[in-house]
Amino acid sequence: MKKEYIIPIFVPHLGCPNNCTFCNQKRISGQTKMVTAKDVEETIEYYLKNFKDNHKYVEVAFFGGSFTAIEKEKQIELLEAAQKYIKEKLVNSIRISTRPDCIDKETLKRMKKYHVKTIELGVQSTNNYILSRCKRGHTGEDVKKASKLIRRYGFILGHQMMVGLPESTKQDEINTAKELIKLKPKIVRIYPVLVIKDTELAEEYEKGEYTPLTVGQAVERCKEIVDLFNRNKINVIRIGLQNTEEITDPGTEKSSVIAGPYHPAFRQLVESSMWYDSIVNKIKKVNAKVKKVKIIANDVNINNIIGHKKENIEKLKDVYDVDVVIEKDEKIKPRKI
Repeated sequence: MKKEYIIPIFVPHLGCPNNCTFCNQKRISGQTKMVTAKDVEETIEYYLKNFKDNHKYVEVAFFGGSFTAIEKEKQIELLEAAQKYIKEKLVNSIRISTRPDCIDKETLKRMKKYHVKTIELGVQSTNNYILSRCKRGHTGEDVKKASKLIRRYGFILGHQMMVGLPESTKQDEINTAKELIKLKPKIVRIYPVLVIKDTELAEEYEKGEYTPLTVGQAVERCKEIVDLFNRNKINVIRIGLQNTEEITDPGTEKSSVIAGPYHPAFRQLVESSMWYDSIVNKIKKVNAKVKKVKIIANDVNINNIIGHKKENIEKLKDVYDVDVVIEKDEKIKPRKI
């Protein structure tokens, strides 16, 4: 199996017609200047030199902004810059992210021509009131139309959703996940809302008009959503924003995060909590006092079973007064114990 590598190229707020209340793409990406074809080529060259594996699958990914909302000539300029690497078979495909209201047949034909394989839609919510409250500028119906069109044209469909948006409840977010499942994306990203400097949401937070989720609340909401996607065989490729100099602990000097459920290992917290629940359910089914638990699992799951800083092991000992033994066994399928 080929190892997959992503070459990330950030196009901060480029093409995006809206200023969503929670968003400051320039701060999130740490990048403010306009991206050029030369930037694309230099980034690709840099990453290709540093990839060690010869047996690999390489994808150029245009993140941030709303790629298909950029003026057509700029889209072509950036896509064209990657084409020689595709022709030389140094790059296999291209991935873009965009808005649901910036997809049409002409755009998708252009994406096909330039070897775009995956299109991720920034959905955030399918609830029209919440979308309006956050000034997203699109509707849940736009999400449905764009998703169906993307799949019809043979692209891999991805969705991005958020938890903890202003006035959004746990049930709203579960409903969003269920609506997305019906649209059959192959991949999903889940982002808990962080309060970022120089955003309208930051002003709301400072006025006491918005209360962000705690880390614990965000973990509880995300794990139910992840479970829904897992049960429907949809790959959750990210949970939480990537840790950078700007997206880091609110207490650090360079951080753009004012408040919210930031944690450097947020995905592990979510998946570890899911494992804890699974183990507890098995303990409860034993019709006797359990004193010792042996957990046998595939190596890929061991860290999450143990938990961040051994949190699960400690909690099992404190709550159920059991000793826990962990064993690795490659014959056990991933996600099974």
